[in-house]
Amino acid sequence: ASNGRKVPALTIFTYALQYFKEHALRELSDQSGTRFVNEDVRWVITVPAIWKQSAKQFMREAAYQAGIASREFPEQLLIALEPEAASIYIRKLRMHQFVPDEIPPFSRNSIKREHGTLSSSLSNQSSPIFFDSDKLSTEQSEYHPNTQSFEVVLDSGTRYIVVDCGGGTVDMTVHELDTKMGTLKELYKATGGPYGSVGVDQEFEKLMSAIFGKELIEEFKLKRPAGYVDLMIAFEARKRTASPFKNNPLNISLPFSFIDFYKKKKGSTVESAIRRFNDPDIKWSTQGMMRLTPDAMKRLFHHTVERIKSAIGDVLNSPDVKGIQYLFLVGGFAESPILQYEIRRAFSSILKVIIPQDVSLTILKGAVLFGLDPTIVNVRRSRLTYGVSVLNRFVADYHLIEKKIVKDDIEWCADIFDKFVLVDQSIGLGDIVIRKYTPARHNQAQCIISFYCSESDKPIYVTDPGVRKIGTLVLDMFQDGYSMNTSTISKDRPRREIQTRMVFGDTEIKVSALDVTTGKCVRATIDFLNK
Repeated sequence: ASNGRKVPALTIFTYALQYFKEHALRELSDQSGTRFVNEDVRWVITVPAIWKQSAKQFMREAAYQAGIASREFPEQLLIALEPEAASIYIRKLRMHQFVPDEIPPFSRNSIKREHGTLSSSLSNQSSPIFFDSDKLSTEQSEYHPNTQSFEVVLDSGTRYIVVDCGGGTVDMTVHELDTKMGTLKELYKATGGPYGSVGVDQEFEKLMSAIFGKELIEEFKLKRPAGYVDLMIAFEARKRTASPFKNNPLNISLPFSFIDFYKKKKGSTVESAIRRFNDPDIKWSTQGMMRLTPDAMKRLFHHTVERIKSAIGDVLNSPDVKGIQYLFLVGGFAESPILQYEIRRAFSSILKVIIPQDVSLTILKGAVLFGLDPTIVNVRRSRLTYGVSVLNRFVADYHLIEKKIVKDDIEWCADIFDKFVLVDQSIGLGDIVIRKYTPARHNQAQCIISFYCSESDKPIYVTDPGVRKIGTLVLDMFQDGYSMNTSTISKDRPRREIQTRMVFGDTEIKVSALDVTTGKCVRATIDFLNK
């Protein structure tokens, strides 16, 4: 909490999901006049595409504790990736025109540009024309930000990038449309980083610390957490309306609790502190508010926006993603006119930048479509290399000598990373990788299979740098006459065979292990939380 108190994250997430569940069921029941219960619903929770498997499992665990689905019925809950959900929704809009809410102030056949007039007969155009708001005169853009009129034509083979800008993260995915199958193929592994709108909040906090003192702001957060939340809400209201086309200053109402706290601690007013800071772009208004010029507000956005542009540039410069025609900007932060303007300015010369009208609801609506048909994205790229730790026969000239172990008079090499799928490998929905292993010793009581991942496809051993253990599966070998009593075991008897299956291509990884001799199967998603 802002006052430093710690509560387990799982508890907080559970409360939030429980509230949403109860609220949704109540709304459904009220609207329809029929009582809906949890079992009537397939739930979809959206997560950033860059989240690792452990974070997805964490969300599933919180959902189970909130009474959404259960371990007995895990398929009642789907985990959807946010930019994927947006992509699914956008694809459904492909036959629609992005039409303005009101008639533009200019005629349909001539658009007044800053550099003269461009005329065209839209009815005779074979390909769509895009009118980007950053190319309109600033006067028109200020009053009519949504007056572009164009049609998005998504044919088979069309490639586009979806940039999902949320509060905490920005993540991107590149898709190719297959209209014959009605499916989407991921061309580039989901990527992004912590460049969400909270970065702008952090810049504002730094500014407040510079004006009023870092120690005072930290103490205010600790002693008056509710007041600090009020302060950030006041800033949030101005952050959302900040536009590159407006010249009027932005007034931020500092809560009374902050003004009072500052006066008691420092013995002077917040007005005098702002005056001492001596920045011409930051003043104290006669209405008793902190007044920022548009330039001061733009500076708060600058660092976060530059990181977003850099991340998009990295994807577009990748040799794997040539021929991208569209950039779809979605997510809550994408409502910001400053972000919209900067993305258009940076990338409109190389592709068509499109912002759906209901930009912040795009992911929500796409998640509903995903819930109706989870097979809609049928090819994904693996974010990591996945595999298991195994023993191989020791080869003197190839394996490291320190990896050599001896079991039943046989020399083995330990810690071999047997890879199931490589980083950035293209995986079809439901692709299954099967491996067969035999226990190293005849009298093994348990077979423990350890799963590992790496951001590289190079590692040979699970002890190599960058390789992480992500979970285990335990297969009990005592069963059906195989009590493993060493006195009854003949070395001539064929070794037991363990078959592992990893199912990829979904938003979560599913794993099972089968003891071929007894037919005993252990099915599980890897326990990513308790490694």
